[in-house]
Amino acid sequence: MKSFPFFKIGTLLVFLVLFYNCKNEVKQDNTPVQTSSEATSNSQKGQAFIDDSSSTPNILQIAMQSPDHTTLVAAVQAANLENVLVNAGPLMVFAPTNEAFDALPAGTVETLLKPENKEKLAAILKHHVTAANYSKDFLKKFKKLGQADDTSTTVEVKGDDVYVGGAKIIASIKAGNGIIHVVDKVILPETK
Repeated sequence: MKSFPFFKIGTLLVFLVLFYNCKNEVKQDNTPVQTSSEATSNSQKGQAFIDDSSSTPNILQIAMQSPDHTTLVAAVQAANLENVLVNAGPLMVFAPTNEAFDALPAGTVETLLKPENKEKLAAILKHHVTAANYSKDFLKKFKKLGQADDTSTTVEVKGDDVYVGGAKIIASIKAGNGIIHVVDKVILPETK
């Protein structure tokens, strides 16, 4: 007489009980549905607008607190790129000072801040961002950097100074989601 494989039947029963319980679980989603009018009524949504005073400040928070970067912050807001600068990163942002923006031809900044130039402004700003977190000294190892606008920019070393796209890094500030390299020029994409 053959012995009956009770362990196989037991395993099958356990599997069936688990399968049945999982299948009969009903999950309720009580998340309120947002209407399109509610979504468009408040353009300030996303990570950039969450108040978090306990974490290390992110790139946007640092820029907003800097009196030397008010033009950059205005440009980021005009291009609706706030949420980009607060993402988890790592991000490396080359942040032109107000003086760097002032050095552009007269009327350039005002023209770029107009709503009809939002895409052009966003492209220029994205040219100042790299998905990395490199110190000034580490940047000396590079000849080119890939930027967030799908272009690249040159890196030059002159003595102890590092230039990115012709802009000199004059300070570096660590942020919760990367690093800010303060630069003395607006870095424009290379024309072909």
